[in-house]
Amino acid sequence: MKNKKTYKKNQTKSNKKQELGQTKNSAKLVLFLFGIGPIIGITIFLFSKGFFNSPNM
Repeated sequence: MKNKKTYKKNQTKSNKKQELGQTKNSAKLVLFLFGIGPIIGITIFLFSKGFFNSPNM
């Protein structure tokens, strides 16, 4: 009986580590999308409006 209990404990610990790793990866992905996404969007918008073109005098 003792071996089964230790096996279950080790199995739940490894499952928690896998879930934690997946959570960290998804958190990094979300932060990347919401951090870099708006910057790229604003840059494209400004390019389309001619913000980065030099003025003609």
